Amino acid sequence: MTLSIADLRQNYTQGGLTEDNASADPFAQFALWFQEAIAAEVPEPNAMTLATASPEGRPSARIVLLKDFDAQGFTFFTNYDSHKGQQLQTNAQAALVFLWLELERQVRIEGNVEKISAAASDAYFASRPRASQLGAWASEQSQVVANRDRLEQRLADLEQQYANAEIPRPKHWGGFRVVPDLIEFWQGRPSRLHDRLCYQRKAPDQPWQRYRLAP
Repeated sequence: MTLSIADLRQNYTQGGLTEDNASADPFAQFALWFQEAIAAEVPEPNAMTLATASPEGRPSARIVLLKDFDAQGFTFFTNYDSHKGQQLQTNAQAALVFLWLELERQVRIEGNVEKISAAASDAYFASRPRASQLGAWASEQSQVVANRDRLEQRLADLEQQYANAEIPRPKHWGGFRVVPDLIEFWQGRPSRLHDRLCYQRKAPDQPWQRYRLAP
């Protein structure tokens, strides 16, 4: 028997999120939930949907990996010449979504985007596995490639080129930081009466305002 997509549903019962048990600081709240996702062994808890838009407003989204976060924002790394890299450099606004189904939780983040410093990108690149460093050079991300063989030959050539040398960071590769002005925490609840606590501020030096949204 084929199940109708319209009949697919889950009743969420694991917990709640109230103003009394949520931090007044959204970064502290995110840190708590992130650690709980790690403790719950959520697969790739740092995987997040990154949504960007072209200058004309055409949106696109893909999964990337969070590599750092603090009170300044949320950092990930990519090829600056990729589709998302080009979009972020011409329309420096983005949205992030974390989905931790095992905990029945979601976090939405919106804000402006900035490049991190070259020194910070250098430091992270140096910490990557050597194969990942070579991959950053081998892949002209988002560009048309004739076939898989072409890509693998490019990697083999680079392995030979840097066989006895450190691999420098490509100038076209580095970090972006999403500096949020909105962070929303969603906790699944029974009967679709989910908890949604939203934190918003007008500028990075302004205090966060917290309010509840109807589900």
